[in-house]
Amino acid sequence: MRLRIGIRLIAVLAAGLLLAGCAGLPTSGPPNAGLPVGEDGDATSFTPIARGPEPGAGPEEIVSRFLEASMTPRNNWEIAHQFLTEEFSPQWDPDSGVAIDSSILTREFTSTVDADDESATTAEVTVQLEQIAGVDGEGAYTAAGGTAKATYRLVRPEGGEWRISEAQDGITLDIGTFGQVYEKFSLKYFDPNWSHLVPDVRWFPRLEAMASTVTRSLISGTPSDWLDPAVRTAFPADVSLVGDAVPIDSSRVASVSLSRSALSASGTVLARMRTQLEESLAGTGVAEVRFFVEGAPLDAGTVSLDQSITDPGVLVQTSDAFGTASAGEVAPVTGLSAQIDAIADPLRSIDVSLDALLAATQLQDGHVHAVRDGRTVELDSRSGLIVPSLDPYGYVWSVPRGAPADLQAWSTDVVPHSVAGAWPGAEQISHVRVAADGARVAAIVTNGGQHRLLVASIIRDEVGVPLALSSDIPEIAVLNGPGRGLAWVGSDSVAVLTTAPDSTLTTYVIGGPASSSPAPVDAVSLAGARTTTGLRVLSDDGSVYALRGSSWQKAVEDVLVLGTRAGY
Repeated sequence: MRLRIGIRLIAVLAAGLLLAGCAGLPTSGPPNAGLPVGEDGDATSFTPIARGPEPGAGPEEIVSRFLEASMTPRNNWEIAHQFLTEEFSPQWDPDSGVAIDSSILTREFTSTVDADDESATTAEVTVQLEQIAGVDGEGAYTAAGGTAKATYRLVRPEGGEWRISEAQDGITLDIGTFGQVYEKFSLKYFDPNWSHLVPDVRWFPRLEAMASTVTRSLISGTPSDWLDPAVRTAFPADVSLVGDAVPIDSSRVASVSLSRSALSASGTVLARMRTQLEESLAGTGVAEVRFFVEGAPLDAGTVSLDQSITDPGVLVQTSDAFGTASAGEVAPVTGLSAQIDAIADPLRSIDVSLDALLAATQLQDGHVHAVRDGRTVELDSRSGLIVPSLDPYGYVWSVPRGAPADLQAWSTDVVPHSVAGAWPGAEQISHVRVAADGARVAAIVTNGGQHRLLVASIIRDEVGVPLALSSDIPEIAVLNGPGRGLAWVGSDSVAVLTTAPDSTLTTYVIGGPASSSPAPVDAVSLAGARTTTGLRVLSDDGSVYALRGSSWQKAVEDVLVLGTRAGY
């Protein structure tokens, strides 16, 4: 018997139907982006709305309602367990991973037993679905496409009801429900110089004890494989979380009990531990972390992070001047504007450091320069260079469009450093942007005629010189057409501007789904920001647009170059 999910399950759509027990669905690997899931909510608990098994239900109905029951993670998916045999129920582990499919409407059921067959005692139900992503047991998200099948075996004792006796661990959610059941958190790790925190996005079921889940994952877990070479944790290997719970009081203070080995940690290490954990718990509502060992408080301060932007305004170059646009005027950037305005040749791009003391510029002839107060020096004069990217260590990254592997990071004293392992297999590269933490770099490359968005971690030496990219370089997405702009949005996402077939801005969570919206017509470049509302788009008529709600509004006119902030 073959059944396509139809009208009978439409009522369940609003509740977000889930499928559990999928066989052969990958839920591990590097983080990649998938399809939209909507906004992240703050809910931390669910009211069960699924029903338990109905008397007399056939095998297909048992499986379909088991899928519906999987929408409620409370009490370890208590309702879903009711559809399992007593022997199999304690064996099934719903927390081992999630397979994400495109829609419940595309799922097809095939059963070896008709619903009205009263003599059958065993049955097998196969569900075919269109998989688009997965989440592993550590909460890491991976894009994955193609048709997949999930098989369930059921038994019916004499005089009893059908129950599931065999299924793969883990659950399956449709993309529209995933964001309602799972919540995004960023585990934070330090860069090698202990000056920046780098996010590692994870997804966990929305439950009451989110702070406990995040704390346990940070202290006991490890960074994602692709990110691991570029980050470090402040927590010593012999320090562990004691107990399963992290209580939070009415002042939003989390009490974290650590093993006795924490007593030997220095004040600096404890301060880094607390800072790392507090930043990781920000999404749970925790305002402060306090450490305890065997009930006694453990004094720990915090450390300062290098993450400030001196001037958050929009940078533009007009026919008159370069500076920050505000209220119809362009205010000069002290120490940079005069030097940039003195460059006689037309400019293609201007990337300004967060402290506004250094800029990387590209002339229309393609040559790359570094600009400081009173000094402009040419760095890279290779042919076919794309727009350069300035990193927080003061290195200017440049690469020829037709030679992606020839990536170089230039110091301002005109010394090039070749970056090994750059974009293996790529035939061309159109964009490169280093993140504000200096630990990650995003790029749009072309391979086999397809335009791909990639991200890699950056391996540096002890003084911050870029040496190589990580050997594991995740593919975030395959784009519909050539990229016209690439920018970081906050610390865990990148935005891509495309114009084929229409102008579109797509934001990809590094380790999560993506969301798209229309961009201004004839858009030609993009400037990143800490939030989506801070993004700016330049059109070919010289107008700069800002996002206001869900629409783009003209903010500045007669602009020649839309400047960018390093790391965004």
